[in-house]
Amino acid sequence: MTEFNYPVGYHRFHRLKPINYQLNRWHSFGYLREEDCWEAGKRIKKLDDFKPENIRQGELALSENRLVNATFHYRAAEFYVPSSDPDKKSIYDQFYDLFYNHAFKDKPIEKVAVPFNDTHLPVLRLNPNNGKRGVMVIHGGFDSFKEEALSLAYFFLEKGYEVYIFEGPGQGEALKKYDLPLSYRWEEPTKAVLDYFNLDDVTLLGFSMGGWLCFRAAAFEPRIRRVIASSIVFDYLQMPPAPLAKLVNFLLKFPRLMDFISNLQVKVSDQERWALNNLMYITRKETPTEAAFELLNLNEKNLHSDKVLQDVLILTGAEDHFIPMKMHHKQVAALTKAASVTERIFTRDEHAQNHCQVGNIGLALQEMLSWLEQK
Repeated sequence: MTEFNYPVGYHRFHRLKPINYQLNRWHSFGYLREEDCWEAGKRIKKLDDFKPENIRQGELALSENRLVNATFHYRAAEFYVPSSDPDKKSIYDQFYDLFYNHAFKDKPIEKVAVPFNDTHLPVLRLNPNNGKRGVMVIHGGFDSFKEEALSLAYFFLEKGYEVYIFEGPGQGEALKKYDLPLSYRWEEPTKAVLDYFNLDDVTLLGFSMGGWLCFRAAAFEPRIRRVIASSIVFDYLQMPPAPLAKLVNFLLKFPRLMDFISNLQVKVSDQERWALNNLMYITRKETPTEAAFELLNLNEKNLHSDKVLQDVLILTGAEDHFIPMKMHHKQVAALTKAASVTERIFTRDEHAQNHCQVGNIGLALQEMLSWLEQK
């Protein structure tokens, strides 16, 4: 039943860290070929080249009937497309069609729309063939689609776990189809999923921003018995150095000035432009400052780490270029009432030193499985 491999190695596909990370990301999860990522790295000169190069590679993969590669080249192409670009929807639609109607058409993936408030949450359900060792519920973070977690789901499925992957407010189809903007109250979508499928005694796995979100959910949802967080944030305003954090706090008191400075930043940095645009897109806010306030709701106070009573596993890369190591230590220290806290820091020698263990996903999955077997 194995559909994916997890190649080992964090490569220098591109000189710019954000572009290099994205190419490593799709390759490391088992979706893109290494040789295609090297080729893309050579042809992409700037951020604006990311979309056309991945579309070109997607079309080539389609012509060669490499459906999984094609599907995730379109996912990669959509990633850096601003919300104002009409191609954003059409590229997503192409990705969606390839995923469900071609690449994984005959796979045991059940797609469910779970009632949530006055609309729905999109969920993928995968059931093991023989028996059930446990229930795994997976979600991502700031820029994720549920479909990206399929290779992780298959790993646990093969070990006998029943797996659910869901998108909450601000993510993928939940945002694009059901128009749900980001909300830090992650216990609400999590509860909806657990209620609908009548789940109990579950393990909740969250990545990146999803590491913050899964702890928030666990603080209010006792049916979650185990929590696995990869590349946790803890508090967005505590990420930068203290002087910069104080400056941001000051500027937030003057929204027009904050918006002016933010708009200057996006003119000089492609990555800043993408990050700000995506933040405004997933929060459905019209100004940088309004969007920033939504993001800063993901803070230490709202996290309620002291209410997390579950067994916890935290996975962190020693050289994560998005999240500083201090966030790991702050989160570990804040879990004062957890049943147990296991921390694992991955190094360059293990090729898993970066964000969400990209470079050695297989090692991270084995760590999760070993921990689950102990718990």
